[in-house]
This record gives sequence, structure tokens and C-alpha cells, in this order.
Amino acid sequence: MNEPMLRVKDVIAGYGEMTILNGTTFDVRPGTITTVIGPNGAGKSTVFKTIFGMLKARSGSIRFKDGDITNATPKRLLSLGLCYVPQGRNIFPELSVRHNLELGGVAAGKEVDVPGRVEALMDRFPMLRKKADRQASTLSGGEQKLLEIARSLLLDPQLMLIDEPSIGLSPMMVQEVFDILKDLRSKGVSVLMIEQNARSALEISDDGLVLELGRTRMQDAASKLLADPRVGQLFLGGVVGDTAA
Repeated sequence: MNEPMLRVKDVIAGYGEMTILNGTTFDVRPGTITTVIGPNGAGKSTVFKTIFGMLKARSGSIRFKDGDITNATPKRLLSLGLCYVPQGRNIFPELSVRHNLELGGVAAGKEVDVPGRVEALMDRFPMLRKKADRQASTLSGGEQKLLEIARSLLLDPQLMLIDEPSIGLSPMMVQEVFDILKDLRSKGVSVLMIEQNARSALEISDDGLVLELGRTRMQDAASKLLADPRVGQLFLGGVVGDTAA
């Protein structure tokens, strides 16, 4: 348990001539939930896109389970056990719930029993079985997010990146999503999460980190970040000072 599952070290990345990540460094421990917080423009989503090979790292390194995955393709990362649930709704609205789940197995090898795993996921999420033949567009926002999470689990990931899972959800659905993440942790899946509701996310997390201007300003136990006045200052519009670095 001492070796990180994910290690991001001195990563620099951005879009065109704009640099967003300025030497971002942090670790994710196996079997934990880690929440990334920070002000708008801090580079939170950019970190996820860089880890998942959707944005090229200009320098630095990203290691997953002792292997170098810097600038690896998303397809390779999926095969290694890393999945990504991006912000917003990312379903195929015209397709049925069942077909959306089956598409999660596109990257699976021939040895993977995709139909069997789809059935197991519908057992795990009874709402999906109940609405398996409905168009995904008819689901509520919370149900669509559950569908996205379930689809990401089809390849049995060891690390899930999930970006702003609570956006647009009712408090009840947010709690259900958080309960799913806690259940994944109990089964040994690591979760790296970006969440606008920082307090609620940190309360269910083991670790947390604060990004500012593309740099990791703080990384500590989630409970310590919750109690740190500098975190409150950040979310009130202040800036984390040098002493927090």
C-alpha cells in the first residue's frame, strides 16, 4: 500500500502556446479516493486529460502501476485498467441503455465476456436493468451519470478518473453517486475525482490536493485539508500563499 498507484511528476502541458500545467506533481494511493480542488483555471480538468492521453505532456512523467504511461493512448490506458468519466453528459442519447453499456466494451479483448459483464452491471445498478431498453436520452441527469459510471466499469478498471460527477444532480443523486464511489473504493478501485462541492467530496475522500495555476500547492489527508483555513481562503477568492506549497 506504500507505492502509489498513480504518480504525476513535474508535468507541463497546455493548449497551443498557452501553458496550463506548470510542473504538476502528486500521487494517488491504491484503494483510495483522492479529490482535486482549486479555483477555476487551476488546471484540474487539464490534468485529467493529460493523464488519459487526450492532451500531450510537454515534459514530466506519469506512471501507473510502476509503468510509464506518459502520452500513452486512451485505448492503451483502458487496457491497463485506467478509465475516465469526463465532465458533463457523455452518452449516446439515441441508443438504448443496454447498447450504451455494450459500447463500453469496444476496447475489450476477445477474452472478455462483454455480455456477461453487462448483465453483472445491470444487477449492480437495478435502475439500468429496469430501463435497459429505453433510449438513454429519456433518463434523468442523475441516471445518465450512473450509466456513464457503469459503462466505465465494464473493463474492470483499477483507477477511475471522474470529473465533476455532481454537476446538475439533485442532492439525493449526488449522494448516490458518492455512495457508488465509496463502494468502488471498498472493492479496491482507486478514484481520482474533481468536484465543485469540495467539502462534500473531501468528506468521503482519503486524500486531497489543491491545484493553483497548474501547480500542486497542497497535498494531504482529506481531513486535514478540510480543517485548513488556507483551503477556505482559496474558495473565498483568496490565493494560497507560499507557506502552503
